Amino acid sequence: MATIRIITVGTLKEKYLCDAVAEYEKRISGFCRVESVNIKEAKLPQDPSDGDIRRALDEEAKQILAAMPDRAFKVAMCVEGKQFSSEELAGKIDAAFSGANEICFVIGSSHGLADSVKAKADLKLSVSKLTFPHQLMRVVLLEVIYRCLNIIKGTKYHK
Repeated sequence: MATIRIITVGTLKEKYLCDAVAEYEKRISGFCRVESVNIKEAKLPQDPSDGDIRRALDEEAKQILAAMPDRAFKVAMCVEGKQFSSEELAGKIDAAFSGANEICFVIGSSHGLADSVKAKADLKLSVSKLTFPHQLMRVVLLEVIYRCLNIIKGTKYHK
């Protein structure tokens, strides 16, 4: 069975976000296996320097890279990533599942992702030019994945 793995930095604390994640994971499980991997966010001082942020991202990157399956199609969620329509992204996901049995999406911390993680990605993806809290981005990404899987299967969810 195909697998979608979502690697996120940081934990969800708000119940409404946890409930939304659980709902979309349940919906996605009707199409494929879904796995969540949570990476602990590196500690930063109150007013971090650029060097502090780089070190934190590198620390998080070690854990992220260790959790990314080698054979998976890897997608880094980042602001400089490419934007797609729902149909275009569904096509990318369908093609990725044809070449690999697993797709791995990575959502970084509020400071983003280290360059080493982005370099390992097969696709750099942005869902919007707008900025979202990284906790909310997990819910948005799951809805996007669910929508794409429905497009691939030809259901009426996507209008």
